[in-house]
Amino acid sequence: MDTPNQSPSSPSPTSSSRPTPPPRRRRLLVWGGVGALAVMLAVAFLRPHGGGSKKHNAGNAPQPVAVASVHAGDMPFVLTELGTVVPITNVTVQSRIDGYLMKVLFTEGQHVHKGDLLALIDTRPYDVLLAQYEGQLAQDVAQLQKARVDNARYQTLIRQNSVAAMTAKDQQFLVEQYEGTVKADQALVDNEKLQIEYCHIIAPVDGRVGIRQVDAGNYITAGQTNGLVILTQMQPISVIFTLPENDIGPVAERLHAGTALAVEAWDSANEHKIADGQVSVLDSQIDTSTGTVRMRAIFPNNEETLFPNQFVNAHLMVTTEHGVLLVPTNALQTGPNGQFVYVVKPDHTVDVRDVKTGHANDSMTVVTSGLKDGETVVTDGVDHLRSGIKVSIPAETAASTPAAAPADTTPASNTPASKQG
Repeated sequence: MDTPNQSPSSPSPTSSSRPTPPPRRRRLLVWGGVGALAVMLAVAFLRPHGGGSKKHNAGNAPQPVAVASVHAGDMPFVLTELGTVVPITNVTVQSRIDGYLMKVLFTEGQHVHKGDLLALIDTRPYDVLLAQYEGQLAQDVAQLQKARVDNARYQTLIRQNSVAAMTAKDQQFLVEQYEGTVKADQALVDNEKLQIEYCHIIAPVDGRVGIRQVDAGNYITAGQTNGLVILTQMQPISVIFTLPENDIGPVAERLHAGTALAVEAWDSANEHKIADGQVSVLDSQIDTSTGTVRMRAIFPNNEETLFPNQFVNAHLMVTTEHGVLLVPTNALQTGPNGQFVYVVKPDHTVDVRDVKTGHANDSMTVVTSGLKDGETVVTDGVDHLRSGIKVSIPAETAASTPAAAPADTTPASNTPASKQG
């Protein structure tokens, strides 16, 4: 039985009847695109509408701020300057003669009084010289007495014409010569007595002695370097500080009027008061290199809380301004035109107000123009404020606003007033 021949290139009946399936990768891409489209449509239809209005409402919400009232009060004018504690008297105790130091009669750190004996130098060499000069003085005094007796005799004889006038005159000159010699001898005796007195080194003032520079047994000389010890007057003591030349006017005016200006000494950190005193003198000239003038204040220093060469902050109470407008210092802002504040109006919107200020301290500032008594200013929350924006005031802040604390009128405040432009 014959089988028909088929061409190798002819497709088989089975292969021509089945469709060719698409590749797997193509199917994944198609389904992925469909899924992404579905997600986009869901987001578009399901997201909440009206977001723009919420944003608009949030922008118009009142800005919470803290406020305080402008009020009239008293402001002390206190100048704070850096000063140095300087003793009124600071003496390097020196020997005025040469000799061996026999005794030291003080204890280091001891308080001594004027006239107290501090040390003793060997007096024996000066005692010997004193005895010699006293002997010479006695000899010359005897010669002077003899010359005076002879002169009296010659003056009698000259009146009787019993002696030559020249002889009587020579005897008179001899008396005058011996008088000069006796005077010179007396000076030598007094000088040696003074040297012996200088052997006794005494305290020239009341004060506190420091660490001694020379021990007993050493040979010391007059005016030697460092001396014997340093004696410092501790009570009273002074503080010297500098005053800017722009502030000399009101200070000098008060001093010329006889007003005692109070000064407080605070520690170098300006946190704790150390002592109270008052101004004693304003220097006579301005230092051209610094534009300042020196002042000295005297402190009793009964407790010796001030120590020589200590750095302190001097708070000079110049005057107190009464009935001035006061605003919290933290309400002041600085802009292109100078200082300004945000004033809260009755409708709870803010207005930008330029102000001019005077003296100030850390808490309050004197306002010379731009504000009225009773107005409300913003003290906190000014970062996003602008003119016309609405603000909200927390209840506790609003309740405390009328009771703003008045300025402290005492110079002992922790926030002393200073001068602002």
